[in-house]
Amino acid sequence: MAAFPHSPNSTFRRLRGQLSPAEFAALVRRSAKEIGETVSCDARYIGRVESGEIRCPNYAYERVFLHMFPGRTLADLGFSPREAVRGRSAQRGPHPVPVPCSPSSAKESDVLRRAFMAGGSATVAAATLSLTLLGDTRRLPARAGESEAAAVEDAVRRIRLLDDRHGADALYRRASEPLRTAYALLDAGATRQSTEDRLHSGAGELAVSVGWLAHDSGRFDDARSHYAEALATARVARDAGLEAHAFSNMSFLARDTGRAREAVRAAQAGRRAAASLGSPRLLSLLALREAGGWAGLDDRKACEESLARAQREFSRGPAEADPEWMSFFGEAELESLEARCWSALGEHARAARHARRAADLQDPHFARNVALYTAELAGDLARADAPDEAAWAGGRVLDLLAEVQSTRVRSMLAETAAALVPHQRSPRVSAFLTRHAAT
Repeated sequence: MAAFPHSPNSTFRRLRGQLSPAEFAALVRRSAKEIGETVSCDARYIGRVESGEIRCPNYAYERVFLHMFPGRTLADLGFSPREAVRGRSAQRGPHPVPVPCSPSSAKESDVLRRAFMAGGSATVAAATLSLTLLGDTRRLPARAGESEAAAVEDAVRRIRLLDDRHGADALYRRASEPLRTAYALLDAGATRQSTEDRLHSGAGELAVSVGWLAHDSGRFDDARSHYAEALATARVARDAGLEAHAFSNMSFLARDTGRAREAVRAAQAGRRAAASLGSPRLLSLLALREAGGWAGLDDRKACEESLARAQREFSRGPAEADPEWMSFFGEAELESLEARCWSALGEHARAARHARRAADLQDPHFARNVALYTAELAGDLARADAPDEAAWAGGRVLDLLAEVQSTRVRSMLAETAAALVPHQRSPRVSAFLTRHAAT
């Protein structure tokens, strides 16, 4: 069937006005929080809307956009009617002649959406992840089509959104189910090459995401296996972006498990894969990964050189080629990764300054990262002989752990508590230690 090119959404572009795509994306995220919605909006997403690639937003974005522009309909914002769009595949182009969704698929999508909205805990929300890909591999089609590729991509986005809000611990076991299904779809083959390319990319990104959930929840062997699976998928598909992503996470894991030399080499391999992608922000992140490895090797000069390169690349600003998964990487994450380098080099007061900036700069939407950065700050303050400040930061982390489930954060907080034991005569420190023990 013949495909149609995208028609730019000039109406939505006019509504953006003088704001940059990144500024408008930040406004979208703030508006989402006002109505209790969660969207991972970035400049790339705004570009996809304005280019016409996204003909109709998903339900979450629909509610946010209608909240931002009260009294208007989706048509007033330049979007196509939902019934004229083939599910999530309508957000990827080019598109076939519009065909209405079947009543059953529309009903299933709405049920899934409401399950995510109603799930008050990460565990409840995570249980719906398997539904995104039907879960049961016995029900898979003989050959995957656009709807299956879109389901894989949607699973990746849902996992990332839930991790941002709740942390990894409650998600990992459930997230493994759609990953198995994604690779079963790949093994079955696709109806066309473009669909198979999407499946390779989506399955690989899903492997990275599930690997990260394992990584953050302390299952390091599982994480290493998932990252290796993503890397193999990237190389089979000749997907340089996925390869760079896999190497970035492999470097991070190597640093966390004490293999500093491997962290350096993986980051350098990621930089080679990313060289032609046109994303300075991706190169900045990989430079920070390399800096972390050099800090672990106690090579201050090489670490500083990598940090300087990361700052130069970051200062070049966002680009259309920035991967969707990098929505977490802003100034706050840059400060946090630099803080970890100085901490590894034993400069805890300097690390604390960067960790404090990271916590202050982080968008509250990324609740897990707010908890992580504040835990880093508490640890650095404890080691910089500022026990009362460390206890205050530790108390803030305990507040956040009511909604965030992360083994990494809890482990960091336990180390801080141990470091503060000699200072327990301080009332603030004593109160924190008592509360931490109870928690």
